[in-house]
Amino acid sequence: MDRLAPPPIHLVLLFLLSSLLFFIGLGGMGLTDRDEGRNAEAGREMFASGDLVTPTFNGELRVAKPVFLYWLMTLSYHVFGVNEFAARFPSALFGVALILMHYLFLTKLRGPTVGLYGALMLLLNIEILALGRMAITDSVLIFFTTLSLYSFWLGLQEQGSGRHWIWGFYVGMALATLTKGPVGFAVPLITVLLYLAATRRWQLFWERGVPLAGTLLFFILAGPWYAAMFLIHGDAYSSQAQVHTVGRFLAPMEGHGVGWWFYIPVLLLGFYPWSSFLPAGLYRAYVSWHAFHTQQMHASSESGASETSHDELDWFMGLWIVGVFIFFSLSSTRLPHYIGPLFPACAILAASYWTQGLQDPSTKGLRGSIHFLMGVGYLLAIGLACAPALFAKFSEKMVKEFPLATQFDLGPGPYAGATIVVLAMGLVGYFGLNDDKRGLAFGVAGGALASVFLVAILTIVPGLNRYAIAPPQELAYAAGLNLDPKDQLIAFGSTRPSFAFYARRTVSFIPSNELDRLRTALGKDGRIMILLPEYLQDTLPKEAAGFQPILKRYGFLLLSNQPVVETPQGVDAAPAQSSKPMNH
Repeated sequence: MDRLAPPPIHLVLLFLLSSLLFFIGLGGMGLTDRDEGRNAEAGREMFASGDLVTPTFNGELRVAKPVFLYWLMTLSYHVFGVNEFAARFPSALFGVALILMHYLFLTKLRGPTVGLYGALMLLLNIEILALGRMAITDSVLIFFTTLSLYSFWLGLQEQGSGRHWIWGFYVGMALATLTKGPVGFAVPLITVLLYLAATRRWQLFWERGVPLAGTLLFFILAGPWYAAMFLIHGDAYSSQAQVHTVGRFLAPMEGHGVGWWFYIPVLLLGFYPWSSFLPAGLYRAYVSWHAFHTQQMHASSESGASETSHDELDWFMGLWIVGVFIFFSLSSTRLPHYIGPLFPACAILAASYWTQGLQDPSTKGLRGSIHFLMGVGYLLAIGLACAPALFAKFSEKMVKEFPLATQFDLGPGPYAGATIVVLAMGLVGYFGLNDDKRGLAFGVAGGALASVFLVAILTIVPGLNRYAIAPPQELAYAAGLNLDPKDQLIAFGSTRPSFAFYARRTVSFIPSNELDRLRTALGKDGRIMILLPEYLQDTLPKEAAGFQPILKRYGFLLLSNQPVVETPQGVDAAPAQSSKPMNH
């Protein structure tokens, strides 16, 4: 193992770059639906109620995710106030922490050069950057599953006091389980069991892995909250929790059932440009393991089987990737961010392979990997250049959630991104296929990814937010300011969970095809407001005939059955419709 101390300049640069990419404009966009809206509101309700045990959404029990993210959000709301930045702050913070932890771990084992390449690869890819900027569980989950597996490796391989790292294996699993349920311990256990089976190190783990005490520690940390939820809510909790864990694995939920092949393009594009090095890196790890296993196949004693190899870390990472990839592919519910926990292993394999290629220009598969990187890059450039035309072509199918879709365009951002990618791929080919200048190709590829990401944040996202995401949220906020707790706010047609977050109150979500529910709600006494897309106004039942427009915002309306401001007798009322929206 390389015991060189990590250069402080590397840590400073990684901290600054990761902070820039995770935090720039973090609160500048409204919450996306559905997961961000649900999570942020569940955290807000916990913050408002002070109940740190029972998560709720819209006043009802929420068991889709455990409690740890809501604890983090509650703390963030105390510090920053209730807003989008605060809701996303835990994800960004743990994103930065993940990059620094990854660098320290890899530098300890393979030296600062491989450590820096690995940390930059883990940071500069589409999926990790996106997950670190969203109010969802995955950035926190990835940090803890990675902490668990890195601690396992160090605890098993180190001598003396270094063996105490093994406790982090169980702590990381426990906190990951409190963050996202069973997947929090499934990812580390699958990886560890595959590794122990492949290397026959069961005895070593029994001696150094403190399995009995570690399992007890896991239950001490993760168990109390689950036990409290069961004692407080009984079957109401256990039945719903089963649906969102076992049920999600066995059957598609919310329409997220895609073919078994789904995660192949997700990994290719989500980890791009470094995914180009994964096939060769995985093959290199397999060849190394197979050669070592062949040498040891006749060793019958446990001591003979416990001999180590310099490439063993690559085997571990390869099994991590393969095991987690197969596990999530077997699940019936598939979403792009589910495979995020395997990205740290991808970064280590890709960085090790790339560094080997810099040291040995004849490394097998290196030139093919660079050609593959370029080919995918050119295809992405074509996709970016075609994005505005495709958006315009399919915009009519988006009007249900985005009423002004047909009047909106993506602007120059996609063309700028396509230009950056085309130029970058040319330079990648020029440098990467030159044995003396190959190292520069890494900087070009990483810089292009970061540049395109920043272009999207600074040019495309503001327009989407202004015209598509923020308008109904602004109306929900205005409604919440003017309604008393006993009054009703109805979201009709556009039933986005984030409305509850912005209204700071319970919302009645009624789909456009459930008019009977709407009639029942309109029959209740008191002030009622209806938030809906403007094109649905003519579909409202006669019970809503007396409702007047209060605010209008980019294709969305806020209606009320009573004036927002009561006026004294003898004074003319102000116009009911305001042209100036209320900001949040």
